[in-house]
Amino acid sequence: MKKPASATDPLWYKDAIIYELHVRAFADSNGDGIGDFPGLLARLDYLQDLGVTCIWLLPFFPSPLRDDGYDISNYVDVHPSYGTLNDFKSFLDAAHQRNMQVMIELVINHTSDQHPWFKAARVAPPGSAAREMYVWSTTDQLYKDARIIFTDSEKSNWTWDETAKAYYWHRFFSHQPDLNFDNPAVIEEVLKAMRFWLDMGVDALRLDAIPYLVERDGTSCENLPETHAVIRTIRAAIDADYANRLVLAEANQWPADVRHYFGDGDECHMVFHFPLMPRIYMALRQEDRLPITDIMAQTPAIPDNCQWGLFLRNHDELTLEMVTADERDYMYIAYSTNPRMRVNVGIRRRLAPLLDNNRRRIELLNSLLLSFPGTPILYYGDEIGMGDNIFLGDRNGIRTPMQWNSDRNAGFSKCDPAQLYLPIVMDPIYGYQAINVEAQLSDQSSLLHWTRNMIALRKLFQVFGRGTLSFLNPANRKILAYLRDLKRGDGSHETVLCVANLSRFAQPVSLDLADHSGTEPVEMLGYVPFPTITEASYVLSLAPYSFLWLELQPPSVKPA
Repeated sequence: MKKPASATDPLWYKDAIIYELHVRAFADSNGDGIGDFPGLLARLDYLQDLGVTCIWLLPFFPSPLRDDGYDISNYVDVHPSYGTLNDFKSFLDAAHQRNMQVMIELVINHTSDQHPWFKAARVAPPGSAAREMYVWSTTDQLYKDARIIFTDSEKSNWTWDETAKAYYWHRFFSHQPDLNFDNPAVIEEVLKAMRFWLDMGVDALRLDAIPYLVERDGTSCENLPETHAVIRTIRAAIDADYANRLVLAEANQWPADVRHYFGDGDECHMVFHFPLMPRIYMALRQEDRLPITDIMAQTPAIPDNCQWGLFLRNHDELTLEMVTADERDYMYIAYSTNPRMRVNVGIRRRLAPLLDNNRRRIELLNSLLLSFPGTPILYYGDEIGMGDNIFLGDRNGIRTPMQWNSDRNAGFSKCDPAQLYLPIVMDPIYGYQAINVEAQLSDQSSLLHWTRNMIALRKLFQVFGRGTLSFLNPANRKILAYLRDLKRGDGSHETVLCVANLSRFAQPVSLDLADHSGTEPVEMLGYVPFPTITEASYVLSLAPYSFLWLELQPPSVKPA
């Protein structure tokens, strides 16, 4: 039986606040040291109070867990460490009762080498239906123009399989063979898995590693027309049978290439804006708005039913693939002095450590995240300023247990500390005794309360999720100033002026707001009226790393 989605507005994702978490990292209910769905369900009130409207779950499917669950061995079940299918359904129902949507991963570029499909493919004869589920070759010289993504661990995109007596293709780790999307049977299996979860009432799907679905010799094997045809097939199947669902594409590409994943509004509803993220950090360190305004100038318009997905950090490294070589070198020097902080082509650090635990910087970057065009995505723990552990391998340093209180295991689990899936952060600055939810809930000036208030404020104004963006160009390049504008149904406008100081020193700025002469700016956090805008330049001064959100209200009618 098909369950409807929980959202009633087809464009619900435009106003969403998405919270990304791994089930195993959030809350452990049975004391085995691994988070699970019953534990997550028990913490839903916390997410509701934070203002979250959509929960994005990292992979929770059966898996050997060699790539944190992205190596899937069964698409239609729950890993036993995280609970049962019924536990997932209970969580889903409870989230929907709180008017929260749920987004899960659809990892379709590859499977685990332990998936029954691959086990069958290895022993099946060449050309057979079972073998053709994956991409095979008698030579490793095909597709030589395709780059190797994990350059620090893989030397080739081909791996020899002794059982099959052939090479199999993998764009990621060698234990993750790529599915063969030239085979209609593969697409049918993908649609079957997708329908399994959508029928259950899941609201959104994140398509992992979507640019790499199809291979063609003599190309980079990325962003191919055939790949877009597959995405359109998936989208058409969703539109035909399901209402108010979301498809989010993970495509770490330049804006001009990413634009194609929206299609004509008939491919993905939302796509991550990967190139913007490192340039926000670059602008902050250089104290210059140019990296941000430059990449936004390269960002093409998108269809009306589409949206950008914005984030400051996530479960992966702060990727530096979509920057120039000089910019990459600069970012390494600025944000990862210790080589342990780097992985692949990126920096594996959480938000607070990246910003030297500077509260003003953290607030400033979150103000950009919440006011730029797109839907903001928060990574679990960043709302309290959690730290990382650079001495753990791969990306595990930023995937440690959620810090709920100062009790044993940070309130995450009642198990023996040695049993935890990863150790709790214990250093003096970011350790669970210093940084935890319970302490910040009781402190009205904490980062957690500030984040709650900012999310609540953003949700009051549709202009942030649906409005246009226009940059102002003041002479002082340390100031980033922009207008967000939304035309309401009655013809009036919701207009917000955002001004941010990227410098560690106080800065003056003179803004040309003549087009808005006569309007009355009101500072939105404290509802404080500012001087009326006139034809003359509008002069402001901003404290170090501070920002202003000013609603431009029509002139008030003064009593005679």
